[in-house]
Parts: sequence; C-alpha cells; structure tokens
Amino acid sequence: MSTVPTTEPKPAAVTPAVEISHLTKVFPVPLRRERVVAVRDVSLVVQPGEVYGLLGPNGSGKSTTLKVVLGLVTPTRGGAKVFGRDTTDVRSREQVGFVPENPYFYKFLTGEETIRFYGKLCGMGGKVLRDRIGELLQLVGMEDARHRRVGGYSKGMLQRIGLAQALVQEPRLLVLDEPTAGVDPVGSREIRDLINRLKERGITILLTTHLLEQVQEVCDRVAILARGSMVREGPLDDLLSIDNQTEILLENPPADLAERLAKLTEGTDARVVAVRRPQTTLERVFIDSAS
Repeated sequence: MSTVPTTEPKPAAVTPAVEISHLTKVFPVPLRRERVVAVRDVSLVVQPGEVYGLLGPNGSGKSTTLKVVLGLVTPTRGGAKVFGRDTTDVRSREQVGFVPENPYFYKFLTGEETIRFYGKLCGMGGKVLRDRIGELLQLVGMEDARHRRVGGYSKGMLQRIGLAQALVQEPRLLVLDEPTAGVDPVGSREIRDLINRLKERGITILLTTHLLEQVQEVCDRVAILARGSMVREGPLDDLLSIDNQTEILLENPPADLAERLAKLTEGTDARVVAVRRPQTTLERVFIDSAS
C-alpha cells in the first residue's frame, strides 16, 4: 500500500508594520523653476513589534518620510504601506498614533481633559474612555499633573501627554518625530524608558532623531539618511560592532595582566589595542547626580 508524502504547511508571511518601496519625494520651489529632492529612492521594512529609528542630520529627509507614512504627503515616485494598506488609503491611519516634534494642545485644558478630547475624536466615551484615561496617565507618569492646565507643562511633560493622546485608541503603530528634542536629560531618559515599556506591550514604533547617541537603548534597527538618501541600514548591534576587534571585560584584574596578555599575542596577528576602564555616559552621570 502506497502512502502519500505529507508536507508541513508553510507559516503565513507576516505583514510588515511599515513597508517603504523606492520612495522619492520632490518639492517644487515656489516662484522659481527649481525642485528640491527631499527623499531619493528610499526602501525599508519595519516589522511588527520593532523599534525602528530613522537617523540623520536636519534636512536629511526623515520628517518627509514620516509624512508619507502618515499619508500627509503624496510620494512623487514609489510608495509606502502600513500593515499592508497603501498610505494613500485613509484606512491606513486607523491603527496609527502620531506625536509631532512640537505637539500643540489647547492650553486651557488639563492633561486629563486633553486625553478625553482626543478619545472622543476617536469615537470613545463612557466608562471605557474614563478607564483608558487613567491607564494612560499612569503609563506616562502624569497622574500627579492630570488636573493641571497644559499651558503650564514643561516640554518633557508635553511630550508625555502627547504620547498619551497618541495611544488613546490603542494603535498598533506609533510614529514619533524627534521625541526627545528640546527635553532635558532627565525628561529624555523618562521618554526613552516609556518607549521601551511600549515595546514590551508589542507596539511597533517608528521614530526619527538627529541625536544619534540616544537611540542605542531603544532601537532594534536603524536607517541613516543623508541628503535624502539612505546610506546605512541594519540591526543596531551590527552597525555598532567593529568586525576585526573583540572586547573582553574583566573585573578586578591583576596589575600585570595587560603585560601578560601582550606576551600571549606575540607571534600572532593579534595585538592589544588599548587597556582602559569602561566608561558610562555623561547623561548617566548627570541623571545619577541629580537624583
């Protein structure tokens, strides 16, 4: 009796959270026969649950790329999709939260009233919205300021209440444009800690920044843009590692260990490049000193 061989079913392909394909955006210069290429042939993929950073100096095309993803700008060539839907389709924004670099809120509203306002815009109300407001204020650490008017908030507090309003409808994708710009080191640390907590909840995060040193603790992968083009892209660890060097960290080494290691490398291609104490960051020193 013959048997029919069975094959294991292939796992279903995961739809990317964001997929940008050969994106080019050209802006005409008003009253002049000139054009400015803001983004030039950029392609990237952001997987669900990932924190992806768009890095680069001012004018590199980061914000324009975000505006295309959000459907605020129409591509000149190429395109972008959010969870499989083209960004020219208004439905692509249904599961997206956004915090701009300089969020504006009605100054006469309190933090609680601000979140309620945006929740009602999303069609929420009643006990569901009341519970959601309390959860979000706790998440962003703004419970003590819930009854204070937004006009008296610091820049860091505005960023956190901006994150709360962007999360009110429980989006699957959160887009952040320069989330720590203009925020003091303590506030910047709080925002990055919050981003890590959102990642633990499975929220995909796409952010831009020109402060390259601040993404090392939050991003899984990064793309570096310069003059509208992508120059580097990949996992953060791969981009930061030096291929031909291995670092060994020792605790309480004997005084003559460096000399003994140097002797061990004699007759090989290896050599001791440096012997130094590990360093923290100036930001960490500032935060530890101020706390």
